[in-house]
Amino acid sequence: MPAPHGPLFPPPRRSGRGAALTLVFASVLVAGAATGSFNESLGASQAAAQGTPTDDAGGPVAARQQEVTRAAARAMAEGTSPLEAAERAVSRSGDRWGAVYSPDEYEEFQESLDGEYTGVGLSAGRESDGRIEVTRVRPGSPAAAAGIRAGDRLRSVDGKRVDDRPVTEVVSILRGDTENGGGRDATAGTRVSLGLQRDGRVWTKTLRRARLSTEDVTTRRVAGRTTVIRVAAFTKGTGDQVRAAVAGAPARDGIVLDLRGNSGGLVAEAVTAASAFLDGGLVATYDIGGEQRALHAGRGGDTTRPVVVLVDSGTMSAAELLTGALQDRCRAIVVGTRTFGKGSVQMPSRLPDGSVAELTVGHYRTPSGRGVDGRGITPDLEAEGDALARARNVLSGLGRS
Repeated sequence: MPAPHGPLFPPPRRSGRGAALTLVFASVLVAGAATGSFNESLGASQAAAQGTPTDDAGGPVAARQQEVTRAAARAMAEGTSPLEAAERAVSRSGDRWGAVYSPDEYEEFQESLDGEYTGVGLSAGRESDGRIEVTRVRPGSPAAAAGIRAGDRLRSVDGKRVDDRPVTEVVSILRGDTENGGGRDATAGTRVSLGLQRDGRVWTKTLRRARLSTEDVTTRRVAGRTTVIRVAAFTKGTGDQVRAAVAGAPARDGIVLDLRGNSGGLVAEAVTAASAFLDGGLVATYDIGGEQRALHAGRGGDTTRPVVVLVDSGTMSAAELLTGALQDRCRAIVVGTRTFGKGSVQMPSRLPDGSVAELTVGHYRTPSGRGVDGRGITPDLEAEGDALARARNVLSGLGRS
């Protein structure tokens, strides 16, 4: 059986689609909300949790799945919304991480896992006065070609004023998502008009959306022989990118693996990333339907460099799995604040109307047997705003930087 996937954060739910689901989304936006900034590549929605569980026929998971399916089928027969009926059934089940997604939502989540998105290549943040500001422009993107710069004010999108709107909603409009993340109708090549302002100059620019990669792994060097590898999410190819970044770092550099705000992703990619620092051995265990399974690192990782992992309350799921593995196996010092505490496995199942329900079927544990779900990972050294500086001090103490 292939290893299950962990989630990136669920999408914002449309109004009336269940308080429990809204709470889930609100909870996982802690890190983003703290800065008021989101990358357009993440958008207002991200990939849902996935898994491939063993047969649990007759068990509680199967019973929950059957109830959700029956609820959707009854709604279809009665001419009411099967999506809303399924959501109510999931909410009644008490599954904290259960969710229901429309076919369009789920298709978009799958594309997000591929590390690609449709957009114009900018990140946005909301200022204290409610104005939306461009915080980053991706090189080579439509936004860069149009001359948009970080620091420009974004006044409108397709004629709609964006001041005082949630950044997630603005990003959703930029990408062309409908109903604030509830479906996608924009494709590469579609036009979007941006109202902009810079140093008193106001202008409008029409761009064409393009297929762009998410740039989930970035690397930079800082003073003191330190290479910082930032991983935003575990999408396809992320693990190999981390391994390449470690192999390409100067031999005398210590590594800071920055997982702050990393909402998770494909567990297989997190295991591959762990293989950059380990020479085989256990990364995590998980149970599905009462059956225990294990995930192991590949051989040949760098086991000698000092490593510090940076985490915060936005570090989730697959990122917590990686953090716990490096911490338990004494391969890294963890610096930051307690992680979110998302250590469960979800299984997708198709409903009669084509939507997808995902229910929790198991949980992950670190190599020492620690459960993550609802607990999170406690760092070895607490640090908040000065976390990177503290990480560099730790590396210095380990004698490499």
